[in-house]
Amino acid sequence: MMHHGDGIYLYDTEGRAYIDCASATFNLSLGYSHPEIIKAIREQADLLIHATSTFQTRPVDELVRRLVAVSPPNLTRVHLKVSGGSTANEGAVKMAQVHTGRRDVITLFRSHHGQTLLTTAMSGEAFRREPFPLLVPGVVHVPDPYCRRCFYRQRPDTCGLLCAERINDFIDHASSGSVACVVVEPVSGSGGNIVPPDGYLAALRRICDERGIVLVFDEVQTGIGRTGHMFAADHFDVRPDIITTSKGLGGSGAQVAAILTSEEFSGLGGEFHSFTYGGNLLAAAAAARTLEIVSRPAFLANVRAVGAHIMRRLRGMAQRYPCVDDVRGLGLMIGIELTDRDGQPATSLTRHLARSGMEHGLILRTSRYGRGNVLKIRPPLIITIEEADLLCDRLETLVAQEAQ
Repeated sequence: MMHHGDGIYLYDTEGRAYIDCASATFNLSLGYSHPEIIKAIREQADLLIHATSTFQTRPVDELVRRLVAVSPPNLTRVHLKVSGGSTANEGAVKMAQVHTGRRDVITLFRSHHGQTLLTTAMSGEAFRREPFPLLVPGVVHVPDPYCRRCFYRQRPDTCGLLCAERINDFIDHASSGSVACVVVEPVSGSGGNIVPPDGYLAALRRICDERGIVLVFDEVQTGIGRTGHMFAADHFDVRPDIITTSKGLGGSGAQVAAILTSEEFSGLGGEFHSFTYGGNLLAAAAAARTLEIVSRPAFLANVRAVGAHIMRRLRGMAQRYPCVDDVRGLGLMIGIELTDRDGQPATSLTRHLARSGMEHGLILRTSRYGRGNVLKIRPPLIITIEEADLLCDRLETLVAQEAQ
């Protein structure tokens, strides 16, 4: 049983400390019990815990102002009446449908966009949809830009970004002919920490522009500093029409989400997508303080530096342990792909290492809800070089003992 947390550590009732390599399902960008976040919540609780969105309030105003300041310059409007990543993504689709007058949604095979009926239908992987007899129609799934296991059996240096170009064929032949939006995670979350090849997201932008389709970046996991930039869109230098964000926006676990859009998508009335605790004042206060902290000059530089250090350590492990097939990521969004001697996904080994991690003081998550072969290394963004070395030391001991 877990008892309390501090920084990158979670403590059980016996006093054992675990490095949380998953940041509590990637929610704790600033780690456990960050003192500035706790202070912001307490100060707001003394004033006002909740108010209807009919009224203007200081924490919501500050959060909106800070979000616009750190977003790509084309995104100047913020919708906060969403309660998590699922409802933010669903709201983004609604905005795209209203704006275009079209209905279909294009997403990737291994994507994970949420767990409402619509976002379950949007998400890739058959296992997510199998239990449900009725899901929202109008979703077209297309292959991921997964160079390691290319759907089209191509090589990155000669493929001509076929994974992007073939989306035109899916639009022409697999959709209803009425495509409202493409929704994509700039780096896949649950799907295996897939980093797209250079030019892929720019190619999506071009396809959407040519066809009048809205481009949505699901940055629920990649946003708020996780990739070493405020948003992954900044890293790839691509401007989507809409960004959704949640998880790390709450800093130390406050429940908050947002849809960031340009002016032209802001006409969806509150009666069409508005949730009771969206824009809660405690969460808004925590999120505003989180953005202030992440925006400090040295913060994102530290994320990039520590992330690069961890990647170097893990790639060194790949030279020593044949099961470590690939190490990939941006900033502190890192994945370790494990394979067997034949180069096939080592799913059982991946699950075993995640389970055994607790014995080595590590909390680990795997891709595809335990069905994948990628270990996710996404500690809180406040991790230091010294803590990163301890994480890597423990991880190497785990692999050396359990993967032989």
